[in-house]
Parts: sequence; C-alpha cells; structure tokens
Amino acid sequence: MAFDKNLDKNLFSETINFETTRITVGVFSYNDGEKKLQISRENMNQNGEWSFAKLGRMFKDEAEKAIPVMQKALEHM
Repeated sequence: MAFDKNLDKNLFSETINFETTRITVGVFSYNDGEKKLQISRENMNQNGEWSFAKLGRMFKDEAEKAIPVMQKALEHM
C-alpha cells in the first residue's frame, strides 16, 4: 500500500527557529495507528527558502531547546 498523506494525522507540532535552520517536533498517527514522534530539520538556502535536511546531529543549544518540546510532544502520545 502506498503512503496516503490524507491518512497521516498531525496531532502535535512545534517548530524551533534558529538563525539558518529550524527543527520541528511532531506527533503523527497514520491511519489511526500508533502515535509516533517525528523530529525534522529544515535549512535555509542562500535564497532564503527552507529545504528539508537530515536531522543527524544537533548542537548543544539545539538539543537544549528541542528536549522540552519533545517532552511536550510526549503528552500527546
């Protein structure tokens, strides 16, 4: 079965903005299934447009701001 965006429910989402990157923490449920935590990163290119990037490693300041948002997200799971 192919992925259907209409079945993917966003139950919680909060974005943390930094100078040239932003991290989004979300809770999603696909087809009323088990709730899952998603963490994604977007980087700003030279044109000022956001593009998806692999989250990979985080700097300490990013982690310090992301962890409280992750704890908030857990309340929606």
